[in-house]
Amino acid sequence: MKKLLVIAAAVLLLVPMGMFAQGAQETEGPQKLEVRLASAEGAADTDFMTVWAEKFGDFMREETDGMFDITVYPYGTVGDTRDIVELVQYGVMEFVFTDYGWLSSFVSQVNALALHYVWPKENIAEVLEHVVRNGDFFPMMDEKFRRNDLVPLGIYFEGWQWLTSKTPVGGPSDLVGLKTRIMPSDMLSRNYRAYGIDPTPLAYGEIYSGLQTGLIDAQSQPMFANYTMGFYEVTDYFVQLWAEPFLGIPVVNLAFYESLSDEYRDLIHEFWDQAIVDSAEWIMDVNADMRAQIETNRPSIQFSEFTDEQQAHLREQIVNNVYPVFPQIGGPDSEQMLEALQQDIENAMAALGM
Repeated sequence: MKKLLVIAAAVLLLVPMGMFAQGAQETEGPQKLEVRLASAEGAADTDFMTVWAEKFGDFMREETDGMFDITVYPYGTVGDTRDIVELVQYGVMEFVFTDYGWLSSFVSQVNALALHYVWPKENIAEVLEHVVRNGDFFPMMDEKFRRNDLVPLGIYFEGWQWLTSKTPVGGPSDLVGLKTRIMPSDMLSRNYRAYGIDPTPLAYGEIYSGLQTGLIDAQSQPMFANYTMGFYEVTDYFVQLWAEPFLGIPVVNLAFYESLSDEYRDLIHEFWDQAIVDSAEWIMDVNADMRAQIETNRPSIQFSEFTDEQQAHLREQIVNNVYPVFPQIGGPDSEQMLEALQQDIENAMAALGM
């Protein structure tokens, strides 16, 4: 019932600028498309998904002389993170930009992107671009999305996840029993439990109060989110495990995508293909600025990262305890897809001389 109410409310909010408005236009000549894109992040100047959604909108308007007009809805304006994926799946909205954690509830094979210690620490944007453009994994993922009335447009690096804690985390032993907010993903829960962490799924909008009230001890986010959402105000320690890059995936409704002309589809892919490395370079600068601002605002916060030896210890826990159960979580063909992803990454690193 709650889901139906959310969708009904969104329809009432969105339809006046879209379907009904278009229906009132004359049918002669090219029709302007008024398109909606929901972002799973907020701030229009610093939050990756919203910024690049707006850039996408600007690009499409410019290239089509305003005939493909995208309105971006930041996080919280048309529903929570799961709601906005459903709105696109059902065709109420056309696009959504969210992440692997939330999308795994709709396309279980996306869990391959949630596995820890899969990606290299260095040159991840270039590796990611090579994987998406030249590898076997992305076409396999595309096929799984389409079975759920969705089309993925790429995979984007938003920064490495930082574990922010109210208590010191100097090594793997300090992770044991740490009540940590994660996205609601069984795969992520398995990752964190392998370290002894107590994973606690919680809505994005509830993290601040959860840290403030002691409901959770820690949480995991890329640097820009820690700044824009103010999580650094209620935490004291930032630690980098080098385990999990935060990856965003823009998605379009399948029926809408198939209704578009080849010209429009080509423009959509032109933008998102080019954005893989460009957006990564942009967010790395933003994350560096956000860290500097956090250090200025709260000089008492301590930043640290696990050593190679400590990372190797965590990686061993993942390889021994999580990789073997991945097919149970990822669903049909997920084992082959993980193998394809690992091979794609290996091929990308070889091509880049890493």
